[in-house]
Amino acid sequence: MNPDLDLSLERVIRAPRATVWSAWADPTRLEQWWVPAPSRCRVEHLELRPGGAFVTRLSDDGETFVPHLDACFLAVDAGRRLVFTNAVDSTWRPAHPAPVAMTATVTLGDHPDGTDYRLVVRHGDPESRARHEKLGFAEGWGSVAGQLAAFAESTAPR
Repeated sequence: MNPDLDLSLERVIRAPRATVWSAWADPTRLEQWWVPAPSRCRVEHLELRPGGAFVTRLSDDGETFVPHLDACFLAVDAGRRLVFTNAVDSTWRPAHPAPVAMTATVTLGDHPDGTDYRLVVRHGDPESRARHEKLGFAEGWGSVAGQLAAFAESTAPR
């Protein structure tokens, strides 16, 4: 990780890694936690393979959905790691996404209490990193990680 270019977060999710992976890999599960509440998410495409599309829509009222993320997966290691970028869209065209271009790496590891969840979001320059941080990276991605944890912990096998 490069502190001049990257933002990160870590947390322990008290659910098995397979449950956390399923929350990422199943579109109906991903819709339950992917955007900060009270907004809602609709998954348009979730192709978990290198080059696969990752497209979501966002709604603040639960009725009108607008574009949220148009990205593609760069790497997928089932059950362990996802890497996606919005710098290339779901049709493999170069993109200029608002508010910033980024590449995100989600890593899931085993932990005595469940899953070690790690996220690194990489930016192309210090200005983009600073913009993302100022726009609320910690609050936005942090609340989504909290929602993922709550969802996974509530759906984990007992």
